Formats: sequence, C-alpha cells, structure tokens
Amino acid sequence: QVQLVESGGELVQAGGSLRLSCAASGRTFSSYAMAWFRQAPGKEREFVATISWSGSSIYYADSVKGRFTASRDNAKNTVYLQMNSLRPEDTAVYYCAASKFVGGTDGAGYDYWGQGTQVTVSS
Repeated sequence: QVQLVESGGELVQAGGSLRLSCAASGRTFSSYAMAWFRQAPGKEREFVATISWSGSSIYYADSVKGRFTASRDNAKNTVYLQMNSLRPEDTAVYYCAASKFVGGTDGAGYDYWGQGTQVTVSS
C-alpha cells in the first residue's frame, strides 16, 4: 500500500514557476514508477510526466516538454515536478500516481493516487 500526498500548488502569474512535491508512504517507494497527471475543469485527466523507479528514464507530454522537469529522491520518498514558464492553460489540479508494474501515459496503469494540488496560472 502506498499513500501519496501532493503539495506546492498555488496561484502564480503567467511566466512564473512552481515546484510540486509528492510525498509517499511505504518502504517500497523506490520500486514504483511515478507520474504526474493533471485535470482542468470540464476536461479529462491529462498525462504530464512519468519517471522510472530509478529516475533514469523520464517522459513528458509534448505540452510541457522543455518547461517542466520531473525528478525523485528515493531517500526522501518524494517525487517532484518543477514547472517553469507557466501558462494559463497549465491551470489544473495536479495529481501524482504510483505504478508497480504498468506505468506509462495512461492513468489506468497506475495503482495509487494522491488527492491532488491546485495550480492556478493567471494571465
């Protein structure tokens, strides 16, 4: 069982930066692939980034590539999402998710989810 708690979301102006954190419980965090998804009001959940258990493999959605950076610290059981050059269209609730086996860009491949943290980017 893994419990995930996101933090770091807030209101920021366009062009600004935020760093989201996702703290995980459990002693086997380092064996899970982790991902970030987001959901804007009235829209479907959208894949943002995924990072392998070691952190050596990271994949981004085209919409955030070059602006967002995912990382993890297995010693701290935490995964991060550094978001730069934020745009109003980045406004959403951001969720982290953990996958033991499947992972990927489809949320169905993830076993555990956090409660989300709100990011609002004003123009």
